[in-house]
Amino acid sequence: MTQPTTDAAATLQTAMQHHREGRREQAEHLYRSVLARDPNDATAAFLTGVLALESDRLDLAVEMFTRATTVAPQNAMYFANLGEAERRRRRVGPATSAFLRAMALKPDLAAPYNNFGLLLDELDEVEGAIACYERAAELLPTLFNIEGRIAAARMKPRLRPPSVAMLIELASALGRQGRGPMGIAIARRALEIDPMYLAGHCNLGNMLFGEDLIDDAIATYRRALELDPRETNVLSNLAGALARRGQVDEALDLFRQALGLKPEDDRTRSSLLFQMHFSPSCPARDILQAAREWDRHHGAPLAARHVPHGNDRTPDRRLRVGYVSPDFRRHCQSLFVAPLLANHDHERFEIFCYADVSNPDPFTSEVLRHADRWRSIAEVDDDVVAALIREDRIDVLVDLTMHMGNNRLRVFARKPAPVQITWLAYPGTTGLSAIDYRLSDPILDPPGSDTSVYAEQTLRLPDVYWCYAPLTSDEDIRAAPDRLPPPADGHVRFGCLNNFCKVHEAVIALWSRVLQAVPGSTMAVLVPPGESRVRARATFEKYGIPGDRLEFLDKRARPEYLATYRCMDVCLDTFPYNGHTTSLDAFWMGTPVVTLVAPTVVGRAGLCQATHLELPELVAHDDDDYVTIATRLAMDRPRLAELRATLRSRMERSPLMDAPRFARGMEVALRTAWESWCVSA
Repeated sequence: MTQPTTDAAATLQTAMQHHREGRREQAEHLYRSVLARDPNDATAAFLTGVLALESDRLDLAVEMFTRATTVAPQNAMYFANLGEAERRRRRVGPATSAFLRAMALKPDLAAPYNNFGLLLDELDEVEGAIACYERAAELLPTLFNIEGRIAAARMKPRLRPPSVAMLIELASALGRQGRGPMGIAIARRALEIDPMYLAGHCNLGNMLFGEDLIDDAIATYRRALELDPRETNVLSNLAGALARRGQVDEALDLFRQALGLKPEDDRTRSSLLFQMHFSPSCPARDILQAAREWDRHHGAPLAARHVPHGNDRTPDRRLRVGYVSPDFRRHCQSLFVAPLLANHDHERFEIFCYADVSNPDPFTSEVLRHADRWRSIAEVDDDVVAALIREDRIDVLVDLTMHMGNNRLRVFARKPAPVQITWLAYPGTTGLSAIDYRLSDPILDPPGSDTSVYAEQTLRLPDVYWCYAPLTSDEDIRAAPDRLPPPADGHVRFGCLNNFCKVHEAVIALWSRVLQAVPGSTMAVLVPPGESRVRARATFEKYGIPGDRLEFLDKRARPEYLATYRCMDVCLDTFPYNGHTTSLDAFWMGTPVVTLVAPTVVGRAGLCQATHLELPELVAHDDDDYVTIATRLAMDRPRLAELRATLRSRMERSPLMDAPRFARGMEVALRTAWESWCVSA
């Protein structure tokens, strides 16, 4: 947020005095004079919006409140007022999003609960309205007529059914804001009113998927396809749900089917490309080809709009570096971004964060406090974002998402910065000709290895691709209940908490060999409830492992998830896509991970991590080696006890957690890329 000058502050004080005393025209004139000098003055924008709301100029109110929230994305009152302006415009989705953002930022603020209650009341969602009113009354008992609103809502007759479209919009907004169960209930009610509403089934499926109710999501998507078999968004979402259930090749077929119907769908093409990394039938060369197809369809058409960059080519000046991500929030990327940003040399690098984050949380605040400039780009058009990056005169722009969900690769395709780099999401390639470099390290891509499978030039960090911080206190972990009882019988407990989309039949077959080689051992696996577990159990049984040696686990909050490692002796890695964050979590909690090196770069993560922990004995290069390593380790109880006691200290001593060292290495890479551009023609 821009700090007001002395003159601006005095003008604001005078304007607010006019405002308090009812001289609205004078107040607005002064607020606007402040904005004329500094369009990013959040206070002036907010108070102009308040005046507009008071006089029912709703479009102006929304414009001003939106400007205020963009400049100050942590201010709950700004979002509460934006929600009220949108409510009065009868825009259910934007109003809901703004109210829920305000609630998330400041849970003890009564206004958004009261006004969201009004919105729900208008939609005839009486139970939700009452809940909001009661919360508002609890927070502010003197709120005008709040008891009357509660009483009226309880007695409200149902005169007509609510708008199905509005209910679905409301449900979707609730789902996006982390209120999945409430959104699901509202969406189900809407579909009871109109079972033929295609968008309703699609949105309900998305919310069910978000709650890890994969079977219900798949059934809902299939119902939507009965209504329209050519709906590509539904086909793509169904593919994603099947992948989550471990049916990767079936998912790939559906993604390709969707692209056959709608080749211009960049979201589906990204999903297909990302999912290919999980399939053992997709070599690196095929992944590159698919990545180049993305660029041909969605990146190359924007190349004609590239314009030269006028950045000062001084090699050693302070660089403006921009990081672009939708995941500056409670997301695994924060475990790596936070330590980097906290250790950047801000005298030599000015750090901009372009945050596509609709629902900030404490992790957002952790990232924000280490940025020199924070730009909220949630729901902002790609052209506008690219123009903003140019206006900020960014020298090096870093993509943190690649082809994962909610990526902004179309921004990078517009080439808003002279040097563009991709890092972190996963080691691989974007395929974009507009991205100059991909970051890697000497183990993921050893010198002399084939880097022609990447579209970008490979720029190796000096040590390692990741720098990890757990971002969870030991107190939180100790307070979390174990989902598994400790092994009282002395038997070995293996485990894997990777995303189940990495677990295909060949993985289960190899795990089963390990279990057969260690009598009495058991295996705990993170598997979505329902059909996924039926299929997984059947596959284990096919390879000789009965169901009573298996434990299937649910998703859980991070402290509880980490606590689960306390009840595992050895983690068994997946392939061809190794565990990345999950393996680092396991090591941090004292649980060794036996890994298998796979042909593509995502399958060398385990090798990289074990090497930096000085534990090469955990790395297998073929199936037999994997079984031997896992079996020997499981039988060596003293060694397991030693690793349990020392793995965390190994992590802390290694480059995997040396944030200052990692930041210096990253800065060398950024400077190298910049200097190369400075001397280019």
